[in-house]
Amino acid sequence: MWKKGWRSEAFSRLDEAWDLVIIGGGITGAGILLEAARLGLKAVLFEARDFASGTSSRSTKLVHGGLRYLRQGQIGVTRESVVERERLMKEAKGLVLPLGFCLTSFPNDKMPGWMFGAGLAIYDLIAMKWQHTKLSRAKLIERIPALGKTPVKTAYHYFDAQTDDARLVLRVLVEAQKLGGVAVNYAPVKKLLKDNAGKVVGVAVEDQAGEGRSFEVRAKSVVNATGAWADVLRKDVGGQQRLRQIRGSHLTFSAERLPLAEAISLMHPRDGRAVFAVPWEGVSILGTTDVDHKHHLDEEPWIAQREAEYLMEAATALFPSLELTEKDIISTWSGVRPVINTGAKDPSKESREHALWNENGLFTVTGGKLTTFRIMARDVLRALEGVLGVDADKKREHILDDVSEATRDSLVKANYDEVLADRMLGRYGDDTSSIVAFGDEGRERIGGSVVTWGELRWAARSEAVAHLDDLLLRRARIGMYLPDGASRHMDRVRAIVQEELGWDNVRWERELKVYRATWERCYGTVFASE
Repeated sequence: MWKKGWRSEAFSRLDEAWDLVIIGGGITGAGILLEAARLGLKAVLFEARDFASGTSSRSTKLVHGGLRYLRQGQIGVTRESVVERERLMKEAKGLVLPLGFCLTSFPNDKMPGWMFGAGLAIYDLIAMKWQHTKLSRAKLIERIPALGKTPVKTAYHYFDAQTDDARLVLRVLVEAQKLGGVAVNYAPVKKLLKDNAGKVVGVAVEDQAGEGRSFEVRAKSVVNATGAWADVLRKDVGGQQRLRQIRGSHLTFSAERLPLAEAISLMHPRDGRAVFAVPWEGVSILGTTDVDHKHHLDEEPWIAQREAEYLMEAATALFPSLELTEKDIISTWSGVRPVINTGAKDPSKESREHALWNENGLFTVTGGKLTTFRIMARDVLRALEGVLGVDADKKREHILDDVSEATRDSLVKANYDEVLADRMLGRYGDDTSSIVAFGDEGRERIGGSVVTWGELRWAARSEAVAHLDDLLLRRARIGMYLPDGASRHMDRVRAIVQEELGWDNVRWERELKVYRATWERCYGTVFASE
């Protein structure tokens, strides 16, 4: 966690000598910080905006082996992803959850149904778990009645996993800080520091959530883990543009309007792309699109009208009996994926493998996917072994540390049910006991969401919240789960925020105004054309 006064303490240390500076506070940077801290390295991470505010809070929330990558021949990506999925389900129980999938087959699909079965057989063999089955049309409709009025022929049932992506980033960062790592948000790197030979030896960073001061930080190595923004930094060392920014957008529906017991996939009737309908955190989400993102990366992305229409077309094909319309959408979100540009005409054909480049002392890692963040981190540190003087392959048993028995006992004594207890332990680890100490607030749900008021209070108090959107879109996330950005609950949110963060009325009104504008533009249900 980030204790009171953490920001001043962090910036007071920046004139020390560091082993590693990490630029970027998404899952890739967080994973590198954790692995570096475990090796005993002195490492600091700087994020220009909020932790996970880029791609790592805007995914389809899946921790998956990448079944569709088999179709593209990316067997290595699939193998790595399946192994990491299994580890995360075991070690982050309550945060990374198994999820059943129904892979549907329709009469006009470009891929015949038997190919789904062949791909799933390989998928299960990689995981060493034979857990897929073929469902007849009757059995499928029995499981998912909303498909009854479709011409669906059959389906294959299999298992993957899902997570709360932003919460996973926070959990990894907390674990890293307990081991000595330092993570600072709203601290953009303004320039790279170089020696006389032009080699990168540090960064100049600005404190945008504090006094606005600038600091120079020197380190043995500097890692560029900024994802879709990676090419921006690389220009400063003469790097040529290598990335293709691809936007993926999603729609959120209430579980009442789109009831799902498990995920469903179909090949979109327009272009044959895989589209998913997924139950998540008490709501149902539909995604994703794959379109080239033409806007400036400093602008927060939003869903375009054509993307919303594309996803609603998929919803109508899958669930005609539900008669879903755009009025049923309660929120949206869009993220920009960093993929290596191979020149493929179709954005969906681009590889999701990660890449590493060392250019004049700036070490860039980009591409990849949420599921394989640990592998990416290990690859980075392995490449830097000579500079850092470490053994990157030093054995480590767990991705995340086990929770103490004392923390588990606190949940039992407070009569938390098993589902809520697992949720808390997965998200907060040993910090869960602090939320339990809030009493009834630790169990009381916010509106119809799965989030408790105790979680919101804890986030405001101890999770580096600088702005209201940090709290409502990435920590407690009720701005995505509840209609109109959770506007009905703002009076109580205000009371907690003012108590925990010390905001006066002027600061609160300013934050609320910015949050509402951000929500309407980037998470709302009125769509603009591009």
